[in-house]
Amino acid sequence: MTIEIIGTYAVAICLLIGSGFVAVGVIGLLKFNDSMTRLHAPTKVGTVGIGALLLASMAHSFVLGDSSIHEMLIMVFLFVTAPISANFIAKVNIHLRSCSAPPAPSNDIAWSTLNVSEEDREIAKLDPS
Repeated sequence: MTIEIIGTYAVAICLLIGSGFVAVGVIGLLKFNDSMTRLHAPTKVGTVGIGALLLASMAHSFVLGDSSIHEMLIMVFLFVTAPISANFIAKVNIHLRSCSAPPAPSNDIAWSTLNVSEEDREIAKLDPS
């Protein structure tokens, strides 16, 4: 077996894995009924799926003898921005109360919840921005 045949098999495997992950993400996006559960499928599964498809594109270009790192830049951008945007979307859903609020913490009443101390509320009322 030559390196081209092994590369072609690697590209095919990456394409199958990537398309499988993307299909699972799409099914999850359509099947879940809550915005917070709907958020989970495309961000987690879709990132891996698109990463595998981009990896297949990189492998294919290297098998043909070309060098292509544009896909690597896209993957880095995708892996950095997808969790951040998912976090912001989840925070908006929590603050709009469109989903159930997170459970109360065990030790601190203001950490990681929407509970705000009276001092902070007074400061927020004074701050016009």
